[in-house]
Amino acid sequence: MAMAPVFLNMKNPNVLEQTPPLKRRATTTRRLLWAFSFCSVVVSLTGCVVGPNYKRPIVNSPATYRGLTEAEAASVTPASLGDQKWWEVFQDQQLQQLIRTALQQNYDVRIAAERVLEAQDQLGITRSNQYPSVNVVGTGASLRNPATGPIPAYEYNYGRVAANATWQPDFWGLYRRETEAARAQLLATEWARQEVNATLVANVASAYFQLRELDLELDITKRAVASRSESLQLTQTLEEHGINSILDVRQAEQLVYTATGQIADQERRIEQQENLLSILLGNNPAAIPRGTELTAQIHPPEVPAGLPSSLLERRPDIRRAEQLMVAANAQIGVAKAAYFPQISLTAAPGFQSAALTNLFSGPSGLWTFSGEITQPIFTAGRLRNNLRLTEAQQREALLTYQQTIQGAFREVSDALVGYRKDQEFRAQQELLARSAQDAAQLSGRRYSSGTTSYLEVLTNETNYFTAELGLAQARLNELLSLVQIYQALGGGWQQ
Repeated sequence: MAMAPVFLNMKNPNVLEQTPPLKRRATTTRRLLWAFSFCSVVVSLTGCVVGPNYKRPIVNSPATYRGLTEAEAASVTPASLGDQKWWEVFQDQQLQQLIRTALQQNYDVRIAAERVLEAQDQLGITRSNQYPSVNVVGTGASLRNPATGPIPAYEYNYGRVAANATWQPDFWGLYRRETEAARAQLLATEWARQEVNATLVANVASAYFQLRELDLELDITKRAVASRSESLQLTQTLEEHGINSILDVRQAEQLVYTATGQIADQERRIEQQENLLSILLGNNPAAIPRGTELTAQIHPPEVPAGLPSSLLERRPDIRRAEQLMVAANAQIGVAKAAYFPQISLTAAPGFQSAALTNLFSGPSGLWTFSGEITQPIFTAGRLRNNLRLTEAQQREALLTYQQTIQGAFREVSDALVGYRKDQEFRAQQELLARSAQDAAQLSGRRYSSGTTSYLEVLTNETNYFTAELGLAQARLNELLSLVQIYQALGGGWQQ
């Protein structure tokens, strides 16, 4: 509710000492301002706050995560992988440097940081409604008119110095509830920024591991091309001496061309993956420096999951959803406060004089003090519907909070079982790759001794090449599952 202007005393202390009547008026003005300030403090401290106070809802958390083995479930400890810093989980120094660069330069991170600053400023704007607003106004005019006919010459001076202030006592906690909602919005924005950081850490790590897997595939393919080229030369030599047929040569050529064709595709994928990483780093597309090879990346055989209840405090998306629920809860109080009377207080001390030289002397002081109260009577259902709207929004925020928690439990369970099964699959792929390698070597020796056709070599070389690529993909999937577990457990945003 708008309030009438309040004027503040702008007197010069030196002048007051020389003019006792003005000094008495200044004392009266100061008393008025002290009384005004005292009322403000008293009303702020004693005014009630309507609307429900926030209480965290009870969450049905499981005792352990699904996806753990029986031994792991029986020995659950509070320690969790999500509590570790990202540089403790990802120990490749080059990857660590890429993540640091991304956290500084990535546009999503910088946009999220600006949103936090916006929320801070919005909180300051909302909180200012609890206090009086004061404005100083100074007016001066001088008019001189020469003699014109019967009208003699005259000169007129006018001056006024005042300040106006407006204030609405927060009897029902309307502004305090608005401030509570704005503060919760600020915290939600901050947790949203932390969620962006955690997502970025996971994305950079995943993209880097995928790049190293493509590097491994390219290395496997190049070694296969070199080996198959030697085999092709041997086959051509045997065909020239009439030992083998031209069919063996053509089959050997197929092995070489198949592997050579994959090199071009793998180089394309590598460069595109580097472009993706460059964008995550906030840079233009460029080459990405490499660190530890994929096969040498350090990762734990078992991952401590921790207690499911601690996930509520660690996951940024859950914390953000809770703060949005706090804000929605406070808005109910804002809607209820609109039903009650709104009170305005005004006061106006100042000086006004027809002579600028006598502005602060003589009988030039002025002041007013008034109050106003407004009570809504008929709003055509606006206040009632606004209250229902805020209550529905609060229930929606509660459901979103509960849904976010359930989704988090599922993500952790999926990641845990995925990591364990990916480990098992990678172990089987290692056995398959070794078996295929032995078969390829045996068939090569049998072909060199003339006891088998080149078709056997072709089949076993193809199987070995496929098994090596499958093992590289299995290693990548295991590392990606580790990244997924770390992110699902709420890790990555801790700096």
